[in-house]
Amino acid sequence: MERIKKRWEITKEWQLLFPVLGTLMVVATAYLITRRLLHGYELNNTAWEWPFTVFLTTAGGYLILKICFWCFKKLENKWKVGHKWEMIAIFIVFAITGSVSAKLAEPLTHWIGIEKETSNPWLYWPVRIVVILPIYQVILVIIGWFFGQFTFFWGFSKKMLARMGLGFLFK
Repeated sequence: MERIKKRWEITKEWQLLFPVLGTLMVVATAYLITRRLLHGYELNNTAWEWPFTVFLTTAGGYLILKICFWCFKKLENKWKVGHKWEMIAIFIVFAITGSVSAKLAEPLTHWIGIEKETSNPWLYWPVRIVVILPIYQVILVIIGWFFGQFTFFWGFSKKMLARMGLGFLFK
């Protein structure tokens, strides 16, 4: 436990929440990907279902964890945060925000009358991306605040919108 606290610069017990939550999210992601693969190849409800599930979840979780650690090293100097555990919180916020905004975009595109099944993909996907953008920006700041990273995500959102030519919204 002390190695984890030292590695992630954890000074208070409540900060352990972020490595634990991050690990659970990695395992859950690997499990969901594994289940989707098994259903895609119709290996569910066979004798191999659970051995494959355990093996692929373990291997996939390890791979995702390695990718996350690689990203941490690359972004550690770029993102100025006070402690390393905050990097985990930032990654969790990005994961939650991306998923929530993608889920919320579907009913909104339906509401404006554009359906995936009936619309041309060249129309559907650009409209969906345009719908996702404002949802993503708002949810990013809200969830960032919930995880104690409001300052980081407020600055991140302003910089992102400025690069898209929408910086005038904050002046």
